[in-house]
Amino acid sequence: MSDDRYHRRLFLFLGVASFFEGFDTFALTQLLPAIRAEMGLSPSDAGWLVGAICAGSILSYGLVRYADRAGRRGVLAFTILGYAVCTALTALARGPFTFGAAQIAARFFLIAEWALSLVVAAEEFPADRRGLYIGVINALTGVGAIVCAGITPAVISSPLGWRGIYVLGTAPLFLLAVARRSLRETRRFTEQVQGTSLVKRPFTQILSPPHRNRMLLLAVIWMLTYACTTNAIMFWKEHAMGERGFTEGRVGLYISIAAIAGLPLAFISAKLLDTLGRRGAAVLIYLSVVAGTAGCYLGSSSAVVLLSLVFAMGGITATASVLAAYNTELFPTELRSDAFGWSNHLFGRTAQCVTPVLVGYAAESVGWGKAVSSTVVFPALALALILLTMPETRGRELEDIA
Repeated sequence: MSDDRYHRRLFLFLGVASFFEGFDTFALTQLLPAIRAEMGLSPSDAGWLVGAICAGSILSYGLVRYADRAGRRGVLAFTILGYAVCTALTALARGPFTFGAAQIAARFFLIAEWALSLVVAAEEFPADRRGLYIGVINALTGVGAIVCAGITPAVISSPLGWRGIYVLGTAPLFLLAVARRSLRETRRFTEQVQGTSLVKRPFTQILSPPHRNRMLLLAVIWMLTYACTTNAIMFWKEHAMGERGFTEGRVGLYISIAAIAGLPLAFISAKLLDTLGRRGAAVLIYLSVVAGTAGCYLGSSSAVVLLSLVFAMGGITATASVLAAYNTELFPTELRSDAFGWSNHLFGRTAQCVTPVLVGYAAESVGWGKAVSSTVVFPALALALILLTMPETRGRELEDIA
């Protein structure tokens, strides 16, 4: 099979895998009020539940790191199987503890799948279009969010209720057949790591110079970013229905419009990574997150709220494109997955566990609007760190960057 033909098939495969990351994440956002009502959870309880589920993202570090030892192909296929099985178990949950346990396990596999998809993209696609491919694959999480937003009202009103969404979430099982038949190991892993002593490096190698400082800087930037983006969309439905009096249908309409209208921003941002560069694109993307999050929670009119929601959703999807590009580009092949795991999973995603709990408690005192909008200070700090500490990597070969 020619490289061009294989790249097209690989792009489609990785895009579908990324689609379900957006679908699953948005499912919890859309279903949280219904789950809270059925299970009798308070706002602080909801914060604890979201924080606990996000712990699965941290645990997924183990799978991501293992891909630097066993290869990308086999581990990626395993994550797809694990996610589909755990999503089916979520649909069978009868209380907050079984629901949370199933979702922790599902997130364990799902986030590893997402990270490895981006690692494979960085290693396989050409340098002059690497940012575009990484950005588009990540932007397809927005397509997953759109589909989830569009079908949730109808699924909730069906006999299956909110569980129907998780039944649909088992669809990635068909990707396993594709992975087994046509997905091959990345060329860089095969040529530079497989069969060498590099697969047996110590667990703490990433903590030694010269890669430690880069990894820790990216970890802080991921943490600051997630401190806002995790909560901005997760709790907007709670805010809109509980504090603005929006109906379920109106919320679904707004989120569907915002997801569709915000998608071009996410895809345009993917192109900007290779035209403006990583730093220039970061400025536009992070300002969209800050302005959009503040506006959709504090806006005084429906028009302002909807427009802000568009910028928030598009910007939030695109922030991961910027940071994933850096995280996959700044490290050598034998440490690429490990570095992603340390920066994004072990350190960065702690913010996803901690901040929903804090925001949930704050919402009981000051409301969701003030509690979530106050988090915009964090992506502003993340942007400052990107501009002050991150190099420009546009168009450079991975070996030159690392």
